[in-house]
Amino acid sequence: MTRLRDRFDALLLDLDGTLYRGHAVIPGAPEALSGAESAQALMYVTNNASRSAAAVAAHLSELGFGAAADQVVTSAQAAAHLLADRLPRGASVLVVGADDLAAEVDHVGLRPMRRFDGEVPAAVVQGYSPQIAWPDLAEAAYAVRSGALWVAANTDATLPTERGLAPGNGALVAALRTATDTEPIVAGKPYAPLVEDALTRAGTRSALMVGDRLDTDIDGALCVGLESLLVLTGVSTLADLGARSADGLPTYVSDSLDALNYPVLQDDPVRYGDGDLAVRLDESLRRNPGRAIPIVP
Repeated sequence: MTRLRDRFDALLLDLDGTLYRGHAVIPGAPEALSGAESAQALMYVTNNASRSAAAVAAHLSELGFGAAADQVVTSAQAAAHLLADRLPRGASVLVVGADDLAAEVDHVGLRPMRRFDGEVPAAVVQGYSPQIAWPDLAEAAYAVRSGALWVAANTDATLPTERGLAPGNGALVAALRTATDTEPIVAGKPYAPLVEDALTRAGTRSALMVGDRLDTDIDGALCVGLESLLVLTGVSTLADLGARSADGLPTYVSDSLDALNYPVLQDDPVRYGDGDLAVRLDESLRRNPGRAIPIVP
């Protein structure tokens, strides 16, 4: 039996909405990824820039996933790498976000700062933190309007929590965009830098992107030419999927992460354009719970 996961050398796994929601693990997710017989590299790829890779790995281990820090790839790391590629060593970077984002900036040889007076920083890097306030955004606006390079860790409009969808980094990026009439360079999904970091770390391009968001996980896979699995455990719904064009579809869709451990349902694919996509996917998933349904463009 060739399972879906056996077709790839690596799995690039989203976190929020795919493995857990807020502080609650999604039922069955740790078991779906367990098994010493698995030969795939598991890479945990998150747009959240508020925690270090070590902190994310510790949280995943507490939830039963057994992740190590070198398996975690964050948008903070991708943003720091992006800045290091564009700035001279020692350049100053205004950090709007968590201390762990500032630590990643420092790790690549740049100089993080929180305020500036006189010296305009070479860049602004913006990532999610629940402590961000108006003075932080104002400081960033002054710097961007003065010519600083602006890098956003991600532009996720919302963040899944156990209470529902809360404002994400993208909501705060939108405020700064409005204040500066400027567009940031984005490191996280759906853009290439974070996904390419994960592929480099995995040492292969034979990888499946697994996630719950069409606008980040699935579009991120499409951006770099990877196959993808949309799991309906987080943000995106079948109605969202039904509204997509043929060039924005995931390769597979499932209601459960456990679909990785079963063969793809090749004898019951859903074809785009043959009626209401959302309705036909819902019918197929009801007939085949826990299986990956291929979508044929």
